[in-house]
Amino acid sequence: MAPAGKIPAFYREGNDCFCRSSLPSDISVVVDGINFHLHKFPLISKCGKIVHIIEESQSTIDETFTTVLEEFPGGADAFLMIVKFCYGIRVELTPNNVVMLYCAADYLDMTDNYGDENLLSKSETFFHKHILRHWKNCIFALQRCETFITRADKLRITSRCINALSVMVCTDPSLFGWPMMMYGSLQSPGGSILWNGINTGAKIHSAESDWWFEDISYLCVELFERLIREMEVKGIQPENLASAIMYYGKKYIPGLGRWPGGQTGTGRTVASFSMTPAAVDQRFLLERVVKLLPNKNGKSFCRFLLGLLRVALILGVNHTCQNSLEWRIGIQLELATLDSLLIPNYSDSDILYNTECVERLLQHFVSSDPSVTTRSPSSLDLETSPSSGRWKRVAKLVDSYIQEVASDVNLKPRNIRSLAEALPESSRSLHDGLYRALDIFFKAHHWLSENEREQLCSVIDFQKLSIDACAHASQNERFPLRVILQILFFEQMQLRTALAGYLHVLDAESVPADTLTFSNESASQVVQRDGWVNVVRENRVLKVDLGRVRSRVGELEQEFGKIKEEMKRVSKSYIPLISAHKRTEDGTAGIPQASAEQAQPSSCLSRHRKSFSFF
Repeated sequence: MAPAGKIPAFYREGNDCFCRSSLPSDISVVVDGINFHLHKFPLISKCGKIVHIIEESQSTIDETFTTVLEEFPGGADAFLMIVKFCYGIRVELTPNNVVMLYCAADYLDMTDNYGDENLLSKSETFFHKHILRHWKNCIFALQRCETFITRADKLRITSRCINALSVMVCTDPSLFGWPMMMYGSLQSPGGSILWNGINTGAKIHSAESDWWFEDISYLCVELFERLIREMEVKGIQPENLASAIMYYGKKYIPGLGRWPGGQTGTGRTVASFSMTPAAVDQRFLLERVVKLLPNKNGKSFCRFLLGLLRVALILGVNHTCQNSLEWRIGIQLELATLDSLLIPNYSDSDILYNTECVERLLQHFVSSDPSVTTRSPSSLDLETSPSSGRWKRVAKLVDSYIQEVASDVNLKPRNIRSLAEALPESSRSLHDGLYRALDIFFKAHHWLSENEREQLCSVIDFQKLSIDACAHASQNERFPLRVILQILFFEQMQLRTALAGYLHVLDAESVPADTLTFSNESASQVVQRDGWVNVVRENRVLKVDLGRVRSRVGELEQEFGKIKEEMKRVSKSYIPLISAHKRTEDGTAGIPQASAEQAQPSSCLSRHRKSFSFF
């Protein structure tokens, strides 16, 4: 081998490359349009392929021979390094060029049969000692495999790099000594700060498991997918795999990084300070990411899926990918948020938001509940269903979504009806959300006929409106008159039911404690079942007023007794007035007990609540 400081023995002139030598060139090798004017002996002493080419051409040793090397790994630059090696010039192997030289040496059949310590064996030794044992070098080498993927797979370079990386990820990183560059400070995987490669012993307390996300994100889609599959086989936690896939998707798929909850901050990196991002096709990448994602539930994961769906609708992915995304989101729709559910309509439709997509999500949600598969959704009993919480959250989310999209003037009544009827009626304990949504819709669509409004109002169960909603609806001019009358009717029924329950409790105060407890529970169940929470508060005030009335009645009874005593004393002195006193006594005896007890509560009730009555 020539000394490291030796002046290069080759020079370029246009598309020709010459060797500075007193001997004339006797072989010409063309690689990627570059004509290398060389000598046969250095090449045939190292390259088995050149030997076979010369033998097959039946040329003599003295003849000038020309050959073309098609699809040479690494092109002209790699071949020039091979030529230097054959001429005895020192060639330094690095993580950046070892894969290229490894593949080029295999292409030229540079085995030890054509010289001791030939380039193929040197590359294999360097690869085993300096690549597979170091995270950074392994990442570099795997990224270079993309260019020579076919030959790298043949030499098992790709598979060995992937296996080494997956082992290092799923193993305690403190067992390895490779340097790591995190947040701009050099430290070991165990958290010890490194200075010039020396462990200082100072610890950085961190329990993060995402230190490898940024580095593997520089791989192309095919290599990234193969690495994730291998990590899955090695038993890495699905949560970490999902997070790594999400990180990769947010980095390359447009819009996901800017989406709320997207990638923020500076990513942790080990090797990427000298690497370039991979060039990817967003549509192909999105379809591969969807296939890679494990089955997982979570708020952040659901938000990520909704972001993918938004981009998928823009890119126009295949139906299989879109259906898979919608199914994944639908089965965990209770974890979605309103802002992520507002997906714009990217088709030619005039509607602002994609309500049809949301309808499909709701269909997947309904079909995912095992309690619905055996019977129709309308017969679902949320009181006994273990998933009642999910249904209520989704119902509230859908009501909020309808309220948000209802102001779109291009939205049709059938869209509102489809969204409102997508869930069973029992999923909503109150229909206040639907009422507000229709109020917004009617305000934005003032041209709707009375008949269209009445048909759309049929989605509301007026018995499930709160007292505040009823009070607002009774004065809402945007609703049809027939609907308003119906609301007033049910308002009176609900109010009387609630008041009857509480008046029954007041009348039962003199009953034993166990009976009173039963009455209180019954009345409370009536109020809670119908959703009239405000009536409870108002009738507590009524109870206090009735107590004051009873106290006043007692005072009147005491005064009446005193009057009776005085009348008896006066009657002894004035006998002619006895009959007059008796008539007075007979005419006023029932006033305090009956009249006062009826008049005062009536006035109190009239002050407490004024409304229409149909009874």
